Amino acid sequence: MKILKITLASLIIISLSACKKDGKVTKTSKDSLITKKDSVVVPEIHKEFYGIYTGEFSGKGELYDSETREYYEGTDYKRLSLKINRITKDSVYGQSIVNGTQRPFRGIFNENSNSFTLDEPGNDKTDGRFEIKLTNDSITGKWTAFNKSAVKAPLKNLKLIKKEFVYNPNFMLDENSDLIDWANPRDFVEKYTDEETGKTETYTASKNRIASEAVFKINASKQKLTEKELKNLRKLDMEIIKNSVFARHGYSFKKETYRNFFEQTDWYIPVSNNVDSELTPVEKENVALLNRFIKYAEDKYDQFGR
Repeated sequence: MKILKITLASLIIISLSACKKDGKVTKTSKDSLITKKDSVVVPEIHKEFYGIYTGEFSGKGELYDSETREYYEGTDYKRLSLKINRITKDSVYGQSIVNGTQRPFRGIFNENSNSFTLDEPGNDKTDGRFEIKLTNDSITGKWTAFNKSAVKAPLKNLKLIKKEFVYNPNFMLDENSDLIDWANPRDFVEKYTDEETGKTETYTASKNRIASEAVFKINASKQKLTEKELKNLRKLDMEIIKNSVFARHGYSFKKETYRNFFEQTDWYIPVSNNVDSELTPVEKENVALLNRFIKYAEDKYDQFGR
C-alpha cells in the first residue's frame, strides 16, 4: 500500500510538470478553446450614432376622452425616446422608452442608406418594429405594431432629435406651463337657482385639478423642504414638486398627468423607468416628506373648456 501511494503521488507530480512551460502552467486544450472564444470581441461601428433620440411619436386611431367618456377618431401623441447603445456589422442594440415603458430592441443598420430596422421583443402587446432613417442628428420614420388590434394607433410616425441627457438640479417647469391636470376630471353636483322663478335645479359639472404658482418656486432637488412650506400647498402642487425630482433624473412617467406637465419643458428627457438609486440624499428626504403631506392634502378644482 505504501508503494502504491508513492506511485500515485509521483504520477501527479509528473502530470503537473508536463503542464508547465518556462515555469508557468499551460492550459489544457479545452481551456484554450474557452479562452479563445471569450476573447473574440465583435467590433463596434459608428459609435458617433450612439445616444438618446427623443421627440414626437404620433398616429391616428381610436382614442378615449376621459372628460366626455367617449371614444373618437383622432391623433394619439406621445413622447418617445430611442437609446442606441451598440452597433456592429450585423446587429443594433438599444431601448425604446414611451409612457413609462422601457423595451429592448435589436435590429440591423444599413450603412448605405443610414437606416435602421429595429424590432422590440414581441412578447408584449405594445411591441412593434421601427423603420427609421438617420439624417445628421435627426431620426424620422415609422413604427408598426406587431399586434395591430391591441393598440390605439397601430401605425405611428416619429420625428426625433438627438439630445444628451444631463441631470441638473436647477431645472424647473417653464413659467408659461399649463397648470391644469386634464387627465383626471372629476364630476361635481352643482345647484342653479333661476332668479325669476326661484326654482333651483341641480346639474353635474366636470372639473379639473389645478396647481398654483408654487410649483415654479419650490425646488425639492436643491433645498431641504420644511413642513411650514408644505402645509398650505395643494395636493397637485406637491405632486408636481415631488415628481420634478424624478423628471430631472430622466424618469419616464406612466401617469399621463405628470407626462403632460414635464413634456411642456425643453429639458425633460425620459431615459429610464427606475431612477430611485440616482436620487441625492436631500431629494430622498424631501420625497419622503412630500409623500407624508400628499396623503392628507386636498385639491383645488375648477371648470375649464377644451
